[in-house]
Amino acid sequence: MTLNRRFTPISLLMLSINGMVGSAWLFAPLYAAKIAGPAAIIAWLIGGIATAIIALTFAELSVLFPVAGGTAQIPQVSHGTFTSFIVSWTAWLSALTMAPIEVQAILQYASTYFTSLVYLKDGIPVLSGSGMVWAILLMLFLSFINIVSYKGLVRFNFILFLFKILAIIITVIVLIRVSFHVENFSNIVPSIFSLTGWHAILTAVASGGIAFAFTGFKHGVELAGETKRLALAIPLAIVGSVIGCLILYIGLQVAFIGALNPSALANGWEHVSFIGDVGPFAGLAAGLGLAWLVKLLYVDAIVSPGGAGLIYVTSTARILYAMSRIGYLPGWLQYLNRQNFPVSAIIVNFVLGMFLFLPLPGWQAMVSFLVSGMVISYAMGPVALLCMRIEMPHVKRGFYLPAAKIICPIAFYFCNLLSYWCGWETIYKLAIAIVIGVIFFIVAAVQGRLTATGLGLKSGLWLAPYFAGLVLISYFGSFGGKNIIPFGWDFLVIGIFSVAILYLAVKNRATEQVMDQRLATISTL
Repeated sequence: MTLNRRFTPISLLMLSINGMVGSAWLFAPLYAAKIAGPAAIIAWLIGGIATAIIALTFAELSVLFPVAGGTAQIPQVSHGTFTSFIVSWTAWLSALTMAPIEVQAILQYASTYFTSLVYLKDGIPVLSGSGMVWAILLMLFLSFINIVSYKGLVRFNFILFLFKILAIIITVIVLIRVSFHVENFSNIVPSIFSLTGWHAILTAVASGGIAFAFTGFKHGVELAGETKRLALAIPLAIVGSVIGCLILYIGLQVAFIGALNPSALANGWEHVSFIGDVGPFAGLAAGLGLAWLVKLLYVDAIVSPGGAGLIYVTSTARILYAMSRIGYLPGWLQYLNRQNFPVSAIIVNFVLGMFLFLPLPGWQAMVSFLVSGMVISYAMGPVALLCMRIEMPHVKRGFYLPAAKIICPIAFYFCNLLSYWCGWETIYKLAIAIVIGVIFFIVAAVQGRLTATGLGLKSGLWLAPYFAGLVLISYFGSFGGKNIIPFGWDFLVIGIFSVAILYLAVKNRATEQVMDQRLATISTL
């Protein structure tokens, strides 16, 4: 039994936007402004442009290899089993965090009216016992919709998509019309011409929820194996969702900054808060006497994260499904129900996702970990595309990325910058997670579960210096590290590092003959 091709270009675009517009719009404008002030607008531009460039590499790859769980299977073709496992392992761990993040956002907003759901621990909202019960129920609901019906999934997704987009547009227009203080934007120019300002801007990209806000573009990669009219659907969903959401997010950030009363900034942007309310936009609306907008925002505080969580349950299950098909994980994870949905993978993701509420309390803590892992899987896009262009130049492509030799190095550089900006506290935790993954890989190899011939250890040699380099640069860098590599010089260090690793990764690619053999294997999955 295999997955069906059922997603149209429009439905895949809506799925991607729905997955992208979740809790980020409810919280990121506040966290980004607290870090970077009005220069948070620049941070959104950097995050959106960087993500769009990275997404372009995946647009060509996903049309060329329209398989379920492309994050696992594309590196399997270009570099073999070991590389594929490491990339898919980090991507799966990160994506696994998404549904719990959205559930956490719903409950944090709901705690304004239902105070027993959340309590503060060192200033961080943590779920109480009753909050955990509701978290379980919400996670079960998202999983249930994914298991029961494809038509139900698409219809529910359309309703959520329409509601949340309208809610964002209404919020932006109303806040700008009712309260807009131009003087709140006066610090943008000084930030641009200050090293401290740029440090804050780049920190906001990684840790303020901005990079997190654009992670949804990968849905098109994971669902390519179930999509119709690939040449149109994949680029539209992957790149179109990034551009569309960038416009929405910038509008929200401008409206948020402009609506703040200048007196609230007397003690600095880092002290902006809303007494008795964990939702910044709802707090703004309440302060402006817009009771009807407060109600709309609280409804959307359920709809937006719920819609994003719903789509991440869908796409994360495809990564786990693909990992099982290749042999990294037990075969029973491949089980499909009558609707041809990977029900076992959905259930396992639900169970494991619940445990993430314990070590990663609070929305912002979850976001930092997710971004660091997801960016590692992003890095495979430009690497794999350059390899395919060299070894498979004559294969017909439904979508052809112009200037790939220029775009791919830039995209790889952006991936490493985003990872570095997450900070040392996040990077070292990711390194531990990767070591745990290697142990799982060794167990799978010893038990003979791997379906591919050969482990591809030689092709994966570049991964050791890659991860070691990221950890060391982060440790010695200025984003939570020892600051031995000062801010400014770290851009040069990461640039040289990126060129060296990209060269090593492409040099260790598989040959065309080996790629053809691997393509024949994944086409049967």
